[in-house]
Amino acid sequence: MKNIAIIYHSAQGHTAHIATHVLQGAQGFPGVRAERIRAEDLARTPDDLLRYDGVILGSPTYLGGVSGPFKTFMDATGQLWKTQQLKNKLAAGFTVSSLPSGDKQSTLMSMWVFAMQHGMVWVGNPILPEQQVGVPYDEAANRLGSWSGLMAQAGHGAPADAFVPGDVKTARMFGRHFAETLQRLTDVATHQPTQEATA
Repeated sequence: MKNIAIIYHSAQGHTAHIATHVLQGAQGFPGVRAERIRAEDLARTPDDLLRYDGVILGSPTYLGGVSGPFKTFMDATGQLWKTQQLKNKLAAGFTVSSLPSGDKQSTLMSMWVFAMQHGMVWVGNPILPEQQVGVPYDEAANRLGSWSGLMAQAGHGAPADAFVPGDVKTARMFGRHFAETLQRLTDVATHQPTQEATA
């Protein structure tokens, strides 16, 4: 079994709701075990990251970046960075804001830089926007058109589960794609011939 951590901070419950659907998508793939972990909890025990083969990072977008608690988690991994213990693990990211754009791209880029500094391998979001093939906008996968990671939108002050069907569908597809990529890379590594065998 391969283990995935979905690490998130959620002040109003919106990011937690999307994290749940990402989790469901990842858990639906054979050979993968996934769990949600609050960034605040992991900030106290960052070495727990070593148990996972892949991490999916999730934060609301606040003023064009990750939230304060999520940044605290990122900073807490400094010792792991010094020893490069997260090198070659898979990583991906998702974010939620109350506007269709809301500078969510800046948040995903900060997660990407974090992953790159740790030597991790980033998994993007290859889902084509379905409104291009006639699916109604609110029902379309990747309706916000993000390829660097998953973006979702919840109206300001809306209930935690107030997402259009397309964003929920995208979250599940995103989680499954990450799990599938992790399994595929594992299979390639397992079946890679040794240097002696190919000499």
